Amino acid sequence: MKKLVLLMTVCILVASSVKAQTGWSFIADKWVAFGVDHDVIVTGNSNDDFRKLKLKVTSGPLKMYDMKVYFDNGGMQDVSIRTHIPQGGESRVIDLDGGLRHIQRIEFWYETKGFRKGRSRVAVWGYK
Repeated sequence: MKKLVLLMTVCILVASSVKAQTGWSFIADKWVAFGVDHDVIVTGNSNDDFRKLKLKVTSGPLKMYDMKVYFDNGGMQDVSIRTHIPQGGESRVIDLDGGLRHIQRIEFWYETKGFRKGRSRVAVWGYK
């Protein structure tokens, strides 16, 4: 009986540890065009609120310059990223001002000029 209780306790601890590590949720994505440009990702009808964001880039590298996050309450957070994100890479983790926030849309300025056919996929992920 003690072994069973110990085994169940270990399973619960492992499961909660895995959940804590995978707390990131996909919000939305956008294929971005060739050159220096500006795009908007509308998060749609997301019912989730987030404390942190990060960007994942696939299908080609990207130079990210700036990002503005707009919230449902009318607020906005300007995030200076200014970094090169390689194909398959991620941005740094971005803490949202005010804690748990509901995101309406995200604007970002980037460059794909000179990269693989000039197109990249930018995916936004959020952490509660």
